[in-house]
Amino acid sequence: MTGAVAGPRAKSEALLELRSVRVGFRERRHEHEIVRGVNLLVRAGEKLGIVGESGSGKTLTVLSVLRLLPGRLQLLSGRVSFAGQDLTELRERQLRQVRGSQVAMVYQDPMTSLNPLLRVRSQVVETLRAHGAGRDEAHDRCREVLYQVGLPDPERVERSFPHELSGGMQQRVMIAIALSVSPRLLIADEPTTALDVTVQQQILELVEGLQEHTGMAVVWVTHDLGVVARTVDQVAVMYAGRVVELAPTRRLFARPSHPYTAALLGALPSAGAGHRRPLTQIGGTPPDPARLGSGCPFRARCRHAVARCEEEEPTLIGRGEGSFAACWRAPEEWAS
Repeated sequence: MTGAVAGPRAKSEALLELRSVRVGFRERRHEHEIVRGVNLLVRAGEKLGIVGESGSGKTLTVLSVLRLLPGRLQLLSGRVSFAGQDLTELRERQLRQVRGSQVAMVYQDPMTSLNPLLRVRSQVVETLRAHGAGRDEAHDRCREVLYQVGLPDPERVERSFPHELSGGMQQRVMIAIALSVSPRLLIADEPTTALDVTVQQQILELVEGLQEHTGMAVVWVTHDLGVVARTVDQVAVMYAGRVVELAPTRRLFARPSHPYTAALLGALPSAGAGHRRPLTQIGGTPPDPARLGSGCPFRARCRHAVARCEEEEPTLIGRGEGSFAACWRAPEEWAS
């Protein structure tokens, strides 16, 4: 759980809660796990970051919340609760009432999310109408949210087709659509990856400002630790389909409790680093979560692995100050 192991008090404050969530596919009589028993908790107004390399399972974890998993992937087991309601028990029609109105998502590439054949106004209005707004109300709200996300000349933007807008403007439109029905939770899946640095900064500031203004909770999925450092309260680090470290943001950056987290931080350039100093690299490649053997999945890339790491996969162990890490060795045994 973010910040603490789930208990009576934590559960009563949960807005979104994932318990033992497993995602994968079934082949004949066998289950192949990709997301392996993830537990997360997000409170109202909280900002959670989920980080990890490509293939770590972070995107599939958040897609499982609203059953938006691609292809033959499915929720194999586990519970997803939103505001005390078990989403895994809802029928598709009921779940559509939660999507957008209560939980909204913004994806990495707006061009694959926006309909290229419809003007922006039609796409915003369609969302509002689907959640009960009248025609006049929807048109008024469309211009309001386009202005809210800082788009210049909202009247022109709402008449435009997606291809007539820049990448940054398209992403702002996606955020406007997500916020148009005032959701309680926004899930942002790497929304700045395809944008240049200047536009990235603008989008980050936009989401921060909107979160402060509306009080919505935010789950930010990214591989960029620089984004995490400035945008979230809690961080869940994923590796091979599991959360391997969970900690308050400042605690994680100051004193990482898992060798994988420490390695990620070591690969970040720092302001005081010498000119063109080589960055630290993590040797090897991430394993396939669907084809893991016994032991810790990170052991082959870890300089601090011991015999127990070959035999048994660790669970999250408390490391103090709200920090948990799935490592058999305490940080003082390997941190330099």
